[in-house]
Amino acid sequence: MKREGNEIVPFFFLPMDQIALINNLLERTAALIEAEKDLFVVEVWIKPTNNVRIYIDGDQGVSVDKLVSYNRKLYRQLEEDGVFPNGDFSLELSSPGLDEPLKMHRQYVKNIGRGVEVVRLDGAKAEGVLQTVTEAQIELVETKGKGKKMETHTHVIPFSDIKATKIQIKF
Repeated sequence: MKREGNEIVPFFFLPMDQIALINNLLERTAALIEAEKDLFVVEVWIKPTNNVRIYIDGDQGVSVDKLVSYNRKLYRQLEEDGVFPNGDFSLELSSPGLDEPLKMHRQYVKNIGRGVEVVRLDGAKAEGVLQTVTEAQIELVETKGKGKKMETHTHVIPFSDIKATKIQIKF
């Protein structure tokens, strides 16, 4: 998938050279982080203005210092190899923020025990604490009410029914 503006554009709508460029960026980024087995590439997207954004995550998160280091190395590679004619590009390597939906199975596993909101394909929403993650589904435990009126409900949601899942921060 590639993002364009606020929309996600499926690969089959992208020009072939754009797909090749995204794959090139994926390979380069994966090669940079391969020594750190807990890190992984979540997403690469390119705006029409050659603004490149690459999300990297880790099983225990990823430090800003590492992101800065990888950004500098990748930027230098792209410049030296002339990937973008006339050096006409900007590059941002970051970790997905809390406002970004979970995209990979590994992100779901990483967030077991956290509160999430799941939007299903039919638009229905479920909130709760992410309890388990399998290859096929997730399980949320939702708690409603307080004291003696407190009830818990378990939601088992297949990945095939999920439109988006976001981490919920409660204060």
